[in-house]
Amino acid sequence: MDLSIKQVMQDIGQRARVASRAMARASSEQKNQALLKIAALVRQQATRILSANQVDVDRAKANGQDDAFIDRLTMTTQTIEGMALGLEQIASLEDPIGKISALKKQMSGIELGQMRVPLGVIGIIYESRPNVTIDAAALCLKSGNAVILRGGSEAIQSNTLLAQFIQEGLVFARLPMDAVQVVATTDRSAVGEMITMTQFIDVIVPRGGKSLIARLMAEARVPMIKHLDGICHTYIDADADADLAVRVCDNAKTQRYAPCNAMETLLVNERIAETVLPPLCKIYQDKGVELRVDAKTRATLEKAGFHGLVDANEADWHAEYLAPILSIKTVADIDEAMDHIDRYGSKHTDAIITTNTNRADRFLREVDSASVMVNTSTRFADGFEYGLGAEIGISNDKLHARGPVGLEGLTSLKYVVIGHGEIRT
Repeated sequence: MDLSIKQVMQDIGQRARVASRAMARASSEQKNQALLKIAALVRQQATRILSANQVDVDRAKANGQDDAFIDRLTMTTQTIEGMALGLEQIASLEDPIGKISALKKQMSGIELGQMRVPLGVIGIIYESRPNVTIDAAALCLKSGNAVILRGGSEAIQSNTLLAQFIQEGLVFARLPMDAVQVVATTDRSAVGEMITMTQFIDVIVPRGGKSLIARLMAEARVPMIKHLDGICHTYIDADADADLAVRVCDNAKTQRYAPCNAMETLLVNERIAETVLPPLCKIYQDKGVELRVDAKTRATLEKAGFHGLVDANEADWHAEYLAPILSIKTVADIDEAMDHIDRYGSKHTDAIITTNTNRADRFLREVDSASVMVNTSTRFADGFEYGLGAEIGISNDKLHARGPVGLEGLTSLKYVVIGHGEIRT
């Protein structure tokens, strides 16, 4: 590694560690002041943000990036307002830090409880989405953590400008600027240093593609809260409300194609296939969605006069398209649907459409995903929609944090013991 990069990252880490102590003792009022100031700056400087982002988008297009990549990179007035609303929502949430769960008196006389505390210093490595800079900083700030943000080189103009507004908000609230640091270098070796700085960083949160996750799983020494694929399924049960199924499944796929919570595979019970597939697939084709289907689904759709279908292969069931492509399979029952999800799913988000409460309950209990839904769109699986204010990522892991990682996911618990002079005998 270039010695200068190592020195830069070590310096960032040291300053973050010092700032983390100040953040751990920061008052709720200070943290909320900073968040609201950042929200105001984001709104006031929307034109500057859009201009900086356009530079990033133009560069990405010139470099031949695909449509899904450009979609994730592009900011709009709606994106900016969403960031501001997220900041305000996080400010409105109860501060978890310092809360002690009910103290219980032990036989010895001591009182035992658990206190919610920050993790310390969080390192976030992300690609494409500049709004992560705001969302991640806000969540770390409110949860009393310091954070080191390393965004992708493709969003460097957007991220650098947003970092300025974040640090202005920190200064306004009399909090250390070093509590939120954006790594300015685009040198990839900075990531290699960051993921091994166990003396400064307590946890790494990677938000990016498979290659980034694979690299970190192989090389990281710092513990991770990781986000893997979003291969999301919706199963339309035999007892589904057909109109509801069409509306929800249209939204789950086409509301936006690039997010990780968009539906990638549709599973349809054979008893309702002829009712729901034709109207639903007409909507998909009218919107330009390519349909990759199994033999049963092909037979149903060709009988209804459909053309332009593609035969699904084994790779399609494993695919996170992040694009206007959908794989569809007709299944015999809920067991076949859940077996398919268990084999091919990524444990992100899966949904059932049904009026049968027993099957809904089975699906909720047996599908081993971070978010499991009944009669609604998988697109709801994010921190803002869950009332978390925003999210730092969606964890497919089972330990510590699972699903959208909001404030509580960025904290830990420590035991606190209140004594009155007791001694152990």
